[in-house]
Amino acid sequence: MLRVVVSSLPSLGPLLRRRPLLNHKPLLRTRPTPRRPFRALSSLAPPAAAAAATPSAAGAAEEVAVEEHLERCAAAGRAPLRVAVLVSGGVDSSVALRLLHAAGHHCTAFYLKIWFQEDFRNFWSECPWDEDLKYTQAVCDKIDVPLEVVHLSDEYWNHVVSHIINEYRCGRTPNPDVLCNTRIKFGAFLEAIENLGFDYIASGHYAHVVHPSAENSEMPSVLQLSKDKVKDQTYFLSHLSQSQLRRLLFPLGCITKDEVRRLATQMDLPNQARKDSQGICFLGKVKFSEFVERHIGEMEGIILEAESGDYLGKHRGFWFYTIGQRQGLRLPGGPWYVVEKDVQNNVVFVSRNYYSLDKRRRTFRVGSLNWFENDGPGNSERLKCKVRHSPEFHDCTVIKQCTEENGDVLVVHLSEDDQGLAAGQFAAFYREKSCLGSGIILDSWDEMSFPVCSRALEIAKLEDKSSLGKPVRIVNLEHTVKPEQQEAIKVG
Repeated sequence: MLRVVVSSLPSLGPLLRRRPLLNHKPLLRTRPTPRRPFRALSSLAPPAAAAAATPSAAGAAEEVAVEEHLERCAAAGRAPLRVAVLVSGGVDSSVALRLLHAAGHHCTAFYLKIWFQEDFRNFWSECPWDEDLKYTQAVCDKIDVPLEVVHLSDEYWNHVVSHIINEYRCGRTPNPDVLCNTRIKFGAFLEAIENLGFDYIASGHYAHVVHPSAENSEMPSVLQLSKDKVKDQTYFLSHLSQSQLRRLLFPLGCITKDEVRRLATQMDLPNQARKDSQGICFLGKVKFSEFVERHIGEMEGIILEAESGDYLGKHRGFWFYTIGQRQGLRLPGGPWYVVEKDVQNNVVFVSRNYYSLDKRRRTFRVGSLNWFENDGPGNSERLKCKVRHSPEFHDCTVIKQCTEENGDVLVVHLSEDDQGLAAGQFAAFYREKSCLGSGIILDSWDEMSFPVCSRALEIAKLEDKSSLGKPVRIVNLEHTVKPEQQEAIKVG
């Protein structure tokens, strides 16, 4: 039986709600300020030495040595820019703010407050975002930078959360972080401050944007890999538009995570020892399974072995599982992996032979294409791609197609197998160190995609699955697989 939990959204306050600040004039003006013209930044000529940091209200001078490879990302040596800096209370965004401030720019910090942090407030004894805001305020107070709290509750629900819920109900696996960057951080927020006179928006993302020089201002801005290839976040930024990209600065794109930690200590940041957040986008401490259960509910279904059709157990709803997942199945004798889902009949197919060489996946289609420049890559061009946030790349060849159902699509042929291809995820494409853009994976359609036997497909269609009786007794893997077959199985 389907159990759907309906939650009410909290009442919305003003879009911009002020934190109390000493001797700070209101940000919102009675008359809209004309938008400043785009100031192109040259990535060719080395920037001048960084300007000394502005003294704080207490009169203490900030002395932070900004090395040359930091100056380029912080746009040091240029005429002071007005920069809206997105802060979260974490070390990354705090260091980004301090670098921009040290470079002589006029910064205003913005903390984005999202609806279901409040919606889940009863899960903790304290407000889940209160600690973040306290750290953010302390960092801003140290250099006398104004802080604004931005409420984007409706926007986040309408453009991210509702989309995620619908995608999971359809059996696809969306990426909340990509959507949040495109539609909220650099979408709704950019629109909210459009008339406030800011030249750029900055954040603590590990990525680098190369803007054109003043002489070539009509050229596009380019999204490039960060210096830290492990922390690199260009995958999450790959679906931005060119107009969004032209407004962004990422001061951490030229340094590594270790250097960020070192700078945080050197700057004596109040949050220098704080651990990195591991949550999805603005979920914070909320577990993703809790979010799915609260907003989609549960619907009991069955788990079938793909090769035999054996009934192995029950699950809470197909939307809790994605292709390649091994956690949460609670089956003995594993490891077991989710290999397919029957959305219509709420059936999850699993296998212990997920990495078998005769069940490879290396071809898929990508739609909803977004390119930073022109029409994207050339037909049959060899590129590199990422199908998830990871330092690893796939070599690939892309072929352009035009379909009646999905419009322009790319057929992507990987040079090696990837068993975790999931519809709804993003695939980002790279030429050397530049990110060209991305699209949404529509399907995986190798001739040798993971087979589900006819018996399993027939059982999945049964209306009365209670006739299956009790699940079969699962024996250990070594009793069911021949020794020569074990070499083809990768046990995680």
